[in-house]
Formats: sequence, C-alpha cells, structure tokens
Amino acid sequence: MRTVLRRPDFRLLFGGLLASMTAESILLLALAIWVKDLTGSNGLAGATIFAVIAPMMLAPLIGWFVDRYPRRPFFVAANVVTAALLTPLFTVRDAGDVWVVYLVAALYGLSSITLGAALSGLIRELVPVELLAEANGLLQTVRQGMRLIGPLAGAALYAALGGWALAGIGVVGFLTAAVVVTALPAPRHAPSTVRLRWPAELGAGLRHLAGEPALRRALLGYGLGSLVMGFSESLIFAYVDQGLNRDAAFVGVLVTVQGVGGLLGGLCSPALIRRLGEVGTLAAGVAFFSPAALALAYPDIRLGFAAVLLAGVSIPLTMVGLHTLIQRRTPPTLVGRVAAATQAVVSGPQAFSIGAGALLVGFLDYRVLFALVGLATLVAGTYLWRGRHLSTPAGSRRPEPTRPVLPAPRRSAEDAAGRSGAHRPSPR
Repeated sequence: MRTVLRRPDFRLLFGGLLASMTAESILLLALAIWVKDLTGSNGLAGATIFAVIAPMMLAPLIGWFVDRYPRRPFFVAANVVTAALLTPLFTVRDAGDVWVVYLVAALYGLSSITLGAALSGLIRELVPVELLAEANGLLQTVRQGMRLIGPLAGAALYAALGGWALAGIGVVGFLTAAVVVTALPAPRHAPSTVRLRWPAELGAGLRHLAGEPALRRALLGYGLGSLVMGFSESLIFAYVDQGLNRDAAFVGVLVTVQGVGGLLGGLCSPALIRRLGEVGTLAAGVAFFSPAALALAYPDIRLGFAAVLLAGVSIPLTMVGLHTLIQRRTPPTLVGRVAAATQAVVSGPQAFSIGAGALLVGFLDYRVLFALVGLATLVAGTYLWRGRHLSTPAGSRRPEPTRPVLPAPRRSAEDAAGRSGAHRPSPR
C-alpha cells in the first residue's frame, strides 16, 4: 500500500476521501437515532435505513449518467451536491418533520450510489492496473477503521450536540472532499465515449456483467452468499441474548471485534490478490464466513470472538476482490455503469437476507439458522473457488507475446501506378 500512496494524485484523492468517509461513517446510524428520538418508534427508525437502500433500484440509470461525464469534475460536483442535500436537516424540529429526514436519507442513498460509481471510474483512471488492488485495499482498510469509531462517534455527537451538528459535520466533510479532489490534475488521455441509443447504453453495464465470465461467476457466487449472510444482522442479537445470556449492548463489543478483523482483511487483501487473483480472493472472503457462522451456532464466548473476527476479515476481502475485478475487466467507458449495476445486484440479495433473517429468527432456533448460513456460504465459496482460474494472480500474469512485424512486399511500378489513381494523396 505504500507504493500507491507514493503517487501524488492518489494521495490527494485519498485525503479527500478521508473527509467524506468520516462524514459517511457518522451519518447513517445518527439519522436512525434522530428518528427514534423524535418519534419513539423502533420501526420508524429502521425505516430510515430502508430509505437509504431503496434508491438501489435506480443504479443502472445512475451508472449511465455517471459514464457520460469526465470523472474528476463529476466526482467534485457530486460531493458538492451531496453536501447541499444535507442542508434540509437544519429545518428539523419535531416529529412532524420526520419526513424531511426520510427525504434526505433517500437522496443521500442516491448520492452514495453516484459517488461509488464515479469513484470506481476515477480510481481506474488515476491508478495503474498493477496497483488497483493496493488502492482498493487501502480504501477498504480505512473504511473498516471508520466503522470502528464512526457510528459510536456519531451517536455521542448527537447526544451532546443534536442532529443539526451532525448535519453540519456532514456538509463540511463532503465539501472538503470536493475542494481536495479539485486539485487533482486532469488526465492526459480521457477515455473516448461511444454514444449509442439510450436504452442500449442503459443496459450496457448489465450486459457486460453477464458476458464477462469472471464477473458473471463473481456475481453469481457472491449473490448466493449474500442471500444468507444478511441473516447474521438479526441472529447476532439472538446469539447474545439466548446463547450468551448477556444484554443487547454486548453486540457492540462483538461489532468492535469484527471491525478489528475488517482492518486485518483490508491490509491483507492486496497480497492475497497477488497470490490468488481477484476471484480467488472473493472466494476466500465468502468462504471465511462459513466457519464463522458455524462457530456462532455454538454459544461460547471464546468461539464467538474468533467467529466475528473471521467474519470481519471476510468483508474487505470480498469488496476488494470484487471492485478490483470490475476495474480490471471493464472498459473505462463502462466502469460507472458496471460498478452501479454490481451494487444493485449485490445489495438486492443483502436487503432480502436482512429482512428474511429478522422474520425467520422468530420461528426457528438461531443455531439452526447459523448452521444454514455456514453451509450456504461454504457452497458459494466453493463455487467461486472453482472459477479462480478466470482471474489469474497478478504475479503470474505475463505480457502477451508480440508477433514479429514483417516488411510489406514491394509492389511493381505498374501496380502502384494503377492503384494510385483511386487513392491519390491530396497536395499540401
């Protein structure tokens, strides 16, 4: 990761992203806490998270929009617009203004998809192909670190200063990112854009995902794992309550341990990609969730710490493997659409899984469900592992041999004269 940080352009981008990721890490949970405080309803608080996720259905349209503009100025403008979208929060006073929080949450979710698609294209434009894994691994490491402190810091700031202060911090964070990224130099060679009819352009990202073998297998395998991995969002509360006989607050301790695992996974992901390739790293990430879930089926605090640590490691491995694969296997003009389409394809099963887990935990023993998660992720990881040859490790990639250039055969004077009549160069 030191290599990619030696690049001045990536250091600037990284500095701007630190500001925006800080704002992101404190906002999501804080908005839900704010709604809970205003209404006293757990259901309405949970609906805030749904409002953020709901715009995922528009991801293909967003990706098409992102790909139509130069990466750097678009990313700057998107951060400025995101900061502006948070300003209505300053008008929230009581429960009658909860609709403002929901509206901002939905627009923030829309903006999050836009920023993610634009960032994928910007990284692909700034960073050489051989350093993409390092760049993605570094960003995931920081993102996991933010998850350790961001939600707790957001909740503490809300309790001390109120929701308006959080809105102000968010505005400052995104504006800072916009100002820093503005200093990035313009690329020397901007990718050319092929203009097609808008229905064809709109579906180009999904067609590329379906037609590229490595991406197709990655999404099928990860999508299968995502259908059950979201169960753990609800099962972990049953594990703490029924298995460990502890208060729900102990979940926070397990989340912290998971965050430590996330840091480890982010740091190790570039080296793993060099050894296993992108699909192999994604397979390892999904497969690591299997022993973690199986261990949580047996209520023991020592196994529990080891399990959530391993689950934390799996998250950045899957993200770095998937994002690097997208950037390496996608033409630059399609990166925004492919990244947005991938986010929609992955987030759909995750959202369904979270809802299904919350429903099933009321009818089935949490240990049975954890065992189901362990078996399903093992199957998904095995499916991905069998396709690891589709993305060879970076260390074993060799340049394609070039054919020797043979001199063109000479033409006779009569043949040349006969051909020059139709294609005669114009005089200068």
